[in-house]
Amino acid sequence: MKHCCEINRRRFLQSILAGGLSTAILSFAAPARAEKTTKALVLSCIDSDVLEAERYFLSLQNLSNQYDLTALAGASLAINGLPHPADSQAFWDQLDLSYRLHRIQKVMIFDHQDCSAYADKIDPKLNQDRDREQKVHADYLNRAYRAIRDRYPKLNIELYFVTLNAEIKPIVPTITP
Repeated sequence: MKHCCEINRRRFLQSILAGGLSTAILSFAAPARAEKTTKALVLSCIDSDVLEAERYFLSLQNLSNQYDLTALAGASLAINGLPHPADSQAFWDQLDLSYRLHRIQKVMIFDHQDCSAYADKIDPKLNQDRDREQKVHADYLNRAYRAIRDRYPKLNIELYFVTLNAEIKPIVPTITP
């Protein structure tokens, strides 16, 4: 007749052997890594009202889960150092990381209508004249375009203006000599 301790000891040794063997096998196996494809750095305003429209637009561009997202108040305004110079540095740091680590091919900047950062730093009544508002945004988007182009001449840069009814309008960069 076998003692209870002998049976437990045998099971214990079997479990260690099985566990040790599986641990040894697993330690030699390479960890499974999903291929991450990051095609763009997206700069958006922090205003949550526009994020859903932007995500939908990005999905229509076949970019779902294939972009790095950076959100700063005012979007293009932030690249230009407003509301704070640190915002500009944060953008450049994120762009550098995205470019080096994820090898992005483009930057997409989304400004939006009725932006509180623009109201605070540019003109509190800017949203009262829709044409002027879009022109001011286009000006700052173009400044951002030129700044990025100077540092990263190989990147494609796309500029957009999101309206209150979630229409996303492309802004064509104005090239100055």
